[in-house]
Amino acid sequence: MPSLFRRKSTDLVDKAVTSVTPDEASAAAARRGYTPSKKELGVQTPKRPVAARRPAGPTKPLSKEEARERRRQLRAESSAEFRREGGPRDRGPERLLARNVVDSRRTVGTWFFGGALIVLLGSNQAMPPIVRLISNILWGALALGVVIDSILISRKIKKLIRERFPKTDQKLGSLYLYAIMRAITFRRMRAPAPRVNLGDPI
Repeated sequence: MPSLFRRKSTDLVDKAVTSVTPDEASAAAARRGYTPSKKELGVQTPKRPVAARRPAGPTKPLSKEEARERRRQLRAESSAEFRREGGPRDRGPERLLARNVVDSRRTVGTWFFGGALIVLLGSNQAMPPIVRLISNILWGALALGVVIDSILISRKIKKLIRERFPKTDQKLGSLYLYAIMRAITFRRMRAPAPRVNLGDPI
């Protein structure tokens, strides 16, 4: 009899142990406040993106010659970009139209500064009176030519703006001045660079 009771008690213990499944054990552990690890849950920690990782080591500082060359390269790239695209004041289709009007024609203003230098030299008191007279006539002719050319450019811009951009909010006076300043600049020095050739229809 005693041995029979001992076997039953042992069987009861084995049954109690074997009757608890892993899922029930996990649920009981969760009720007790136990938090399973990511490994136990089968969750993989995502790797940190490569762009967000810190560099492997400190970058090597540039020497004076390398820094100077780098600055020179940046200035050259900035100058080339400005030459190609221009600045904020050059934005807008109306400004592009004004530039094309100027770039498609020969302007008296391109000879203005060269002529002004000749006039300055010729008007020197050391020069003979006939040279000074010719210099003054040349100066007057250049100034008159620039005025007439500016009027013609402004009229052309006004006509095209009213035809193509009737609802524009650009001030015509600002466009005239923009075009005239470009007209008295040498073609090779204009920024943005001309997009039309001389004689092209606008």
